[in-house]
Formats: sequence, C-alpha cells, structure tokens
Amino acid sequence: MPTIKSSAELRNNYNEISTICHKYPEPVFITKNGKGDLAVMSIETYEEMNSRFELYGQIKEGIDDIANNNTRPFSEAISSIRSRRSR
Repeated sequence: MPTIKSSAELRNNYNEISTICHKYPEPVFITKNGKGDLAVMSIETYEEMNSRFELYGQIKEGIDDIANNNTRPFSEAISSIRSRRSR
C-alpha cells in the first residue's frame, strides 16, 4: 500500500517522512491540494531504481541486436576479446 502524505505534512514532519523513505524502499507520494504532486524517496532507493533502468536499457539493446541479427557466435566474440587484451 503506498504511503501518501500532504505537502503540509512534508513541511511540518520532514524527519518522519525521511525515516519512512529510508525504512521502506518505495516512494512516498506527496499531495498538494488533494492531488498527487511529488514522489519522494531515499537516495539509495533512487540509485537502485536508476541502476535497474540502465540494466533494462542494456537488456533491450541486446534483444534489439538479436531481432536485427546483429550477433556473432560466442567463441568468435571471446577470441576477439582475448586478442584485444593481449595487445
């Protein structure tokens, strides 16, 4: 269940909301005038989420390469890497 707080609660109870953000690895949703306005999370949660987005992007690139036949046999790729390392 998402945690939802008002902008007044953020202003008046920052430390409490910060504690929630560090205790649970999910955003706290902040409302303004009864409507969603912000999502607040710890730096650790943000960095983990960002790392996942980067990984998903790399996986998508790989899937696109496979779909576009932009691949080569594993043994050929390893040979190429080994020859570059020995230079």
